[in-house]
Amino acid sequence: MPVASDVVESPGWWLQRLGKKLLDERPDSRDCDGDVTPGLDTLTKYAEGRAPLPHVPGIDPREVAEWMKDARTNWTSLVLDSPVERLGVDGFRFGGADDRDSVAADEDAHRIWRENGMKAESGLIHYGALSQRRAFVLVERGDDGRPVLTHETPRQVVVEREQGNRRKIAAGLKLWRDDWSGHTRATLWTPETIYGFVTKQETPTFSGRVASLRSWDAFALPGTKESELRNELLRVPLVDFVNRRNRRPTGFAEHEDVLTIQNRITLSLINLIAAMKYGAFRQRWAAGLEVDEDPVTGQKITPFQLDIRKLWTTEDPEVKFGEFSATDLMPYVRAVEAAVQDLAAISRTPPHYLIGAVVNVSGDALKAAETGLVAKVRDRQTGFGESWEDVMRLAFRVLGDEAKATAYDLETVWRDPESRTVSELADAAVKKASAGVPWRQRMEDMGYTPTQISRMEVDRAADALNAAPAEEPSAPSLRTIPDQDPRPVIGRRQDDDLPIAA
Repeated sequence: MPVASDVVESPGWWLQRLGKKLLDERPDSRDCDGDVTPGLDTLTKYAEGRAPLPHVPGIDPREVAEWMKDARTNWTSLVLDSPVERLGVDGFRFGGADDRDSVAADEDAHRIWRENGMKAESGLIHYGALSQRRAFVLVERGDDGRPVLTHETPRQVVVEREQGNRRKIAAGLKLWRDDWSGHTRATLWTPETIYGFVTKQETPTFSGRVASLRSWDAFALPGTKESELRNELLRVPLVDFVNRRNRRPTGFAEHEDVLTIQNRITLSLINLIAAMKYGAFRQRWAAGLEVDEDPVTGQKITPFQLDIRKLWTTEDPEVKFGEFSATDLMPYVRAVEAAVQDLAAISRTPPHYLIGAVVNVSGDALKAAETGLVAKVRDRQTGFGESWEDVMRLAFRVLGDEAKATAYDLETVWRDPESRTVSELADAAVKKASAGVPWRQRMEDMGYTPTQISRMEVDRAADALNAAPAEEPSAPSLRTIPDQDPRPVIGRRQDDDLPIAA
């Protein structure tokens, strides 16, 4: 039965609107000024090192494709991997550290984190947000009643916020291919209801406004026999992680502004390979040499084969030989180095990450070179931290704990993005101790996880108990106290030495 889509905010209307929005973001788009905005397909290709072939004048594209195998160097992967390696979540913290309820809430959040394997999945979420502008976490109730956190990509999930209120999500859609049945399925979330749809089309399309979606039909939701269920969370259970919202409200990929530089590097490397193949070997010439002709075709017969292992000789003393100078490859190498430096400056990637030449460089110089990367990572931690806190509040809502679901003193504990040695951390901890910083905070600053800190607290208590000296029970002294002589003792009193008043 076709799904009606003519009523605004109806299930079919949302399916039509969000489905079109999802599919339109995959290919490249061109604005009114002619500028091209890369789609998710293009961003994925660059992230995987499959940049498009450049146009080289005068060379067969098939030959360029062969050279591309050797010239393709994925510099954009370094731009993505560098901040992701430093985006590590160590845990969550509620309220004050001395509050027992807050400590218990920290442990509950840590349990949810470990149950869903977020120690590994969080890295995929951060990488997805940096490489594809956005990433999503879907929060659902599992069969055991515990929250289930799932990483979702913008190629399958899209959300739309309420008009005039960007903080509240009005609806969310997940569109994916069911390999078991060969159909395309969709799940639509609104704050009140969850809907399921299915179509037999392998690649569905959504056009403009239509009265009904004839190829779509209602379908049972995963794990149920109903195509429509009440949303018990009373909100769309999708949390988005948007990268660089200041560049574009819908997200801006980490490598999106260095794609042209990657193209420049690839073209320079192909030109370098062409120069190496055709111009690096010195071409020889001969003057005054009689060249024989083929009696059948009448074509000139090449007298010598150009080979580095062969020597050209002739019996004619009037023949002269010579060679052309080899092509200088340094301009091509410098062009690549200049483009790499531009890429490092724009993406704020440390130069020694890209060039790899670190000779006689002090630790302070390396730390100064990483300042831009550290600042960029801290900025991403601020935005992603708000999303992780929203995920945890939604997970506690699944458990029915409204107090924690509405606790806005929740804080994401991030791993320190700066590179520090063990001695630097230890020295800083000693100085912080003299300044009155609590022991638990010092351990957190040293990079220990909440689980490690809790275990160390138990070990510290055990070590202090073992180090305390055992108190002996009270017992009478073994030394014999002599009995006092009951007889009075005649002697001088202290006041006898005082002078007598006149």
